[in-house]
Amino acid sequence: MHNGVVTTSRPLPTMRDVAAHAGVSPMTVSRTLRGDPSVSADFRDRVLASVAALSYRTNDAARSLKAGRASGLIGLAVTNLGNPFYSEFALGAESEAADHGYRVLLGNTGEDLAREKLLVGDFASRRVQGIVVVPATATHDHLDPAVLDGMPVVLATSPPNGPGVDSVILDDFGATRAAVLSVIDEGHRRIAFLGLPEALWTGRERMRGYRAALADRGLPDDPALYSADAGIAELARLTDPPTAVFAANNRHTLAACRHVHESGRPLRIYGFDDVPSADLFQMPLTVVTYSPAEMGRAAAGLLIDRIAGSTAAEEPPRRIIVATRVKNYGIAAPA
Repeated sequence: MHNGVVTTSRPLPTMRDVAAHAGVSPMTVSRTLRGDPSVSADFRDRVLASVAALSYRTNDAARSLKAGRASGLIGLAVTNLGNPFYSEFALGAESEAADHGYRVLLGNTGEDLAREKLLVGDFASRRVQGIVVVPATATHDHLDPAVLDGMPVVLATSPPNGPGVDSVILDDFGATRAAVLSVIDEGHRRIAFLGLPEALWTGRERMRGYRAALADRGLPDDPALYSADAGIAELARLTDPPTAVFAANNRHTLAACRHVHESGRPLRIYGFDDVPSADLFQMPLTVVTYSPAEMGRAAAGLLIDRIAGSTAAEEPPRRIIVATRVKNYGIAAPA
């Protein structure tokens, strides 16, 4: 009893506790926490639910550290390492961290909020000195330094929704609006939009830019021209099909290019994000491009400033907006 309050000591949950709670083997828990793709979706969901219910955190690295000793580690959580954007982003962050004597622990969330929460908890247990996160959703409460024992956090590609943390973003709205205006000014009036989930900041902002461009030129906003899953083939079968498309990311741009190649139907394609080897496509293509590595370096730089105290903890959140530019493929430069 302390000051009239009775306290009890409860042992931290172990991996065996999680396994027993989920009704699986400890090996399955271990494979799930490592992100092993061979674990079935049912087992994975059961393990992650048990991890959350028991507030389990891996802590092997934390035990190995001396109390009070800086780890020299930064955590980096991205949503899809299969996308070249995130690998370049990670390389930029790692380069900036190395320049300041830090090492990076990298994790992939698979655009899954539960995995993101688990990964952030794992980073915290390993006593990283700060975390850069490309958030999977608009839920950011678990990224508040106040619930992470004051550990600094920087968000990339999305501004914070709630926590007062630094961020590095693109001008998603302005760049999309300018690109769609260019399509309209080429003479197109039926422009499809291959979008992203509106739960994501980038999805909402790029949709908003598309709609703003239509309004600027007095064109109707036709929901029949929207697709969130790169369904350009379905849009092409409309009675009044689009003559152009704006793709909200490079995956959708590739889907549109593949459709043109396979169908032989002409379609003017604009897209957000550069596309490797686009100069080999032998078709006109215009993209909004920028440097993912620059974004990574900027995010790591903001984080290191917070860790080092160059930016005081009480200083208001900072935001860096990385510049974009337009790049044309298969289009002759003006004489």
